[in-house]
Amino acid sequence: MRKHVPLRLVLLAGLPLAAAACSLLKPVPVPSSRPKVVRTVSASPPLPLPSPAQRFVLKPGQDVIGRVQVVKVAQGQTLSDIARLFNVGYDEIVRANPKVDPWVPKVGTPVIVPTQFVLPEAPRSGIVVNIAAFRLFYYPPHRPGEPQIVLTHPVGIGRMGWHTPVGATRVVWREKNPVWHVPRSIMAEHAREGAPLPPVVGPGPNNPLGDYALHLGWPGYLIHGTNEPVSVGRRVSHGCIHLYPEDIAQIFRMARNRTLVRVVNQPYLFGWNDGRLYLQSYAPLADDRRPWKAGTRLLGSMLRRTQRRLLARHHEKVDWRRVQALVRAPRVVPLPVSGQGPAPVAVLVQNRLPAASTWDGKTDLPMTDAEFDPRFAGEAAPASAKPHGSGTSAAAAKPSDTHTR
Repeated sequence: MRKHVPLRLVLLAGLPLAAAACSLLKPVPVPSSRPKVVRTVSASPPLPLPSPAQRFVLKPGQDVIGRVQVVKVAQGQTLSDIARLFNVGYDEIVRANPKVDPWVPKVGTPVIVPTQFVLPEAPRSGIVVNIAAFRLFYYPPHRPGEPQIVLTHPVGIGRMGWHTPVGATRVVWREKNPVWHVPRSIMAEHAREGAPLPPVVGPGPNNPLGDYALHLGWPGYLIHGTNEPVSVGRRVSHGCIHLYPEDIAQIFRMARNRTLVRVVNQPYLFGWNDGRLYLQSYAPLADDRRPWKAGTRLLGSMLRRTQRRLLARHHEKVDWRRVQALVRAPRVVPLPVSGQGPAPVAVLVQNRLPAASTWDGKTDLPMTDAEFDPRFAGEAAPASAKPHGSGTSAAAAKPSDTHTR
């Protein structure tokens, strides 16, 4: 809450006492036939509305987007419920609130909603997925002179032994209502677990690919939806990247065929914000063997040249003790690691769906065409960019044994 609020409450609380003291100095009032006026103290103003956390207009050189928010747990809510409401993933909200029970949080408990992000170190075009952050960033095409837009959504990625590949590829074709041709390896795995799968799973609520899929240049790897939204923000897939149903619907509408897709693995992200250097610290994935905790050399290599120049221009240095503290205890929230300014402020907001969300807050249905077009028509793929092979023909949907989900 803002600093002036407690002072205001103290002043308001003192009004009745002040009125009583003044009345002792005045003459006894003469009775009047006029109606008595009762003065009341107005109730506290409502909390501010939550800020949208999925679409941002970038300024030149901007590294950090969004802001950290705080809500209080409502009756029956889990951290996963709050994550879905604010378009963040399970891992993000749990790491930001390590002392809160994710499934049975106490009503009224303040919960940090990590809706501020340092952009990954990658060209700002097409789709960029940072698997360490469980997050996708999409930079729609824009004309020279127009502001650049970035949309960001949480994702689920490949579990241990079924890693999501890192590198560059492209969207080869898009498929609505995809058919899942189950690879032999996954059928064997399910058979061993006593939950056999059919060789083909058609469209519908039992299809783990959800309602939309972007087929990548890597055979068998997709960016797709899910029939289990609670899995977003976790390592649960067989290598594919999956999004909330409403988020993949948006990306499906907007991303052209041949859109460049870059997958990076960056657990520590430096960004310049408000005249200071910030670090957003995620825990490295369990199978990330790089020596992040061995010293500062590897972390120092993550600093961009422009950030080093800004540090020199502002006569600041990186506080490597703060950096190492965030490496040892990742909190997901970007925090300053240079300078001595005031601590960042997280704003307490209403526990409700932010404006301009792709989700309606009630169902798993994506936004309708009527809702989509006014909001994103200028950024969507043109009608001429229809997905080739977007049906389910045998040639387009020919399965391979590496086809994962």
